[in-house]
Amino acid sequence: MELLIVIAVIGILISISTVAYTSAQKKSRDSRRRSDLKAVQNGFEQYYADTNAAYPATCSISTTYLPNGIPTDPKSGSYVSSCSTSGYCFCATLESDAGNAADTNCTFGAGSYYCVKQLQ
Repeated sequence: MELLIVIAVIGILISISTVAYTSAQKKSRDSRRRSDLKAVQNGFEQYYADTNAAYPATCSISTTYLPNGIPTDPKSGSYVSSCSTSGYCFCATLESDAGNAADTNCTFGAGSYYCVKQLQ
């Protein structure tokens, strides 16, 4: 009988720790998404400053501005983007937090998006 109680307690502790671990993984991926998009924003703004007020039209940028290229989403593999010479918008779907995508020009559907766009 005591052994069954011990096994039940261990099972409960494992299930609680699994939920906490999953939540921590989601928050970690969301943090990386925010960091990646801020790096993209910094690279595009540096490009804008160097090219006399123009953004790249194709959402691609040289390794001078982003040494490792455009980062990828830690889970899905790519970020949603839209670019023109007058502006850009990069968005990521967050798993655990609400996004900042209140601007209707920079959202790509329903969900919790975190977006960065041109500062100029």
